[in-house]
Amino acid sequence: MHVLLTGASGYIGSSVLRALVAHGHGVTAIVRSDEKAQHVRDAGGHAIVGDVTDTEVVERLVHETDGVVHTASAPDVDPDFTATVLRASAGTPKPFVHTGGIFTFGNSTDISEQSPIDPPELTSWRTANEAAVRASDVRTTIVAPGIVYGRGAGIPAMFVSDGTQPVTLVGDGSQRWTTVHVDDLGELYVLALERAEQDGYIVAATGDNPTVRELAEAGAHGAPVVAESVDASRERLGGAFADALLLHQEASGAHARSAFGWNPTHPSLVQDLATGSYAR
Repeated sequence: MHVLLTGASGYIGSSVLRALVAHGHGVTAIVRSDEKAQHVRDAGGHAIVGDVTDTEVVERLVHETDGVVHTASAPDVDPDFTATVLRASAGTPKPFVHTGGIFTFGNSTDISEQSPIDPPELTSWRTANEAAVRASDVRTTIVAPGIVYGRGAGIPAMFVSDGTQPVTLVGDGSQRWTTVHVDDLGELYVLALERAEQDGYIVAATGDNPTVRELAEAGAHGAPVVAESVDASRERLGGAFADALLLHQEASGAHARSAFGWNPTHPSLVQDLATGSYAR
């Protein structure tokens, strides 16, 4: 399959690019610079320097490819981008895999694809876009990743210390986070693309739901772990971001395994923080 990919130089998108190429798919990626284009080529893809907000370019590329994977999801991108892809894909069997997020479900100890949505301010913009994607006649799948980790990057990097610098929790650290390794996530995007469901939805979570304190203690490497009040977290991180990280969320990811045959294989986030890609 020849796939149009957005966000190919980003954290999630670069993993999706590697997975697509590994599974024998051709990839055309829209990137913003020659430097990023070279990274795409080095990974085995074809790069076009441009902007995903250029709807004429996007529409042309949708017509020229067999499916779309959109990981460059953002408030100023999604409305026009998704509308363009849906319009250009109408009446065809081309799959469109769109990126959502776990925060959409708010506080919940058992998040599934059927859970009610209750997004925080940080991601409330996703609601209307996802509704439009799901209401279309195009073969769409939304992937909602948990907290993405691996390769020493992502949100969990905030808890890494060299063993001397204190690590500050978000709140008291009792809240749990859903988690998924970035390379396991890349594999799931490929499975979603190949399955090409009509109105598919996948909670991308491995079933490992550590507390924030467990994560901080793993990343601290013996340094002090310091709790703070909710107000202090909101002042330090910004209200919207802190409120999202303060959510208590747990998910099993059972649907991804049973329906898509997904088999996450990477170490847990606690292991990765303690002895893996985040260890200094």
